[in-house]
Parts: sequence; C-alpha cells; structure tokens
Amino acid sequence: MLIYAMTMSADGFVVDRDGGIDWAVPNDELIRFHSERVGSLGGYLLGRRLYEAMLGWETDPSMRDTADGAEFADIWSALPKVVFSRTLARVEGNARLASAALPDEIAAMTAAGRDVEIGGANLAAQAVALDLVDELRMFRSPIVLGAGTPYLPPVAAPLPLDLVDTRVFGSIVYECYRRDRSRE
Repeated sequence: MLIYAMTMSADGFVVDRDGGIDWAVPNDELIRFHSERVGSLGGYLLGRRLYEAMLGWETDPSMRDTADGAEFADIWSALPKVVFSRTLARVEGNARLASAALPDEIAAMTAAGRDVEIGGANLAAQAVALDLVDELRMFRSPIVLGAGTPYLPPVAAPLPLDLVDTRVFGSIVYECYRRDRSRE
C-alpha cells in the first residue's frame, strides 16, 4: 500500500508561503506515534525538500537529546529511502537517488509487501494524479496559513475516501483516510 502522510495547517497547507515548516513541530506523544508508524514501513519515497528537512534525524546529534527523539532517529536512519531530485548529485544515509520513473520506483519499493510512504507535497501530487496513493494520513496543526503548498493537488475527478482512524495529539489532529475504489 502507498501512503501519503504529512503535517498540514488547518487550511490544508504543508509549508507556509515562504516554504517554512517551523509551525509544525511535533510534541513528544506525536514523535512516539511517528516512531511506531514509520517503524512499520518498508520504505519511504520523498522529494528533495522533505529529504533535506528530515536529514537532521540522521545527521544532527541534537535530534537525539530525548529518548523519543533518539528512537525516531534510529528508526528513520534505518528506513530505506528513495529521493526524487533534479538538483542533488548525491544523498546521505540510508537513501538513494531515484533512478526510475515514480510508478516504477513505487512498484519496486512496494514489491516486498510492506507499506511504503510518500512525502513531499509535489512528489505526492504526482502519485495522486497517477492514482497510486491508497491512503492519506493528515496531521492537522492548529494554524491557518492562508497560502503555501497545499497537501493535495487539484484532482480531475472526486476521490472517494473512507475515514479509518482519528486521534488527537495535544492540539494536532490525525486523520487517516483509505481510498474507496468501489465507489468510483
């Protein structure tokens, strides 16, 4: 299954108008949930900006200052990652640059039968447009940004969804929706 998961503002943006994400800092409870969630994945597909934002979990010792942070850093570091970029010549950690088209990289990574996540709004938008995303996981932050990069791109036709999980982490609301292809 291909899962698209990102934190977003209450009005649906994953980065603000300046490309910032400093409004989306997770609390300890949410970091523990991310550890559980990401630890169950077989891999992660991500765009350059998300790769660069998450690289600190592999390279910055201060990310390990708490037990929860250290646990997530270990899980993230071990997770195989494929980075889609037109500008990077190399990547660090347990990552490689994509060498095939998005559908082919998704097929290769999901072939082992484990769930794979995709992140980065622009990359995920391509997967949504190709109708390859099976589940949407939204972490709504209590802020209205008014502009920025939207979580979802415009779609050509409605995408029926089933709500399969919700949780609250302090002021962050988690919503998980699975594609309902029987209603298309």
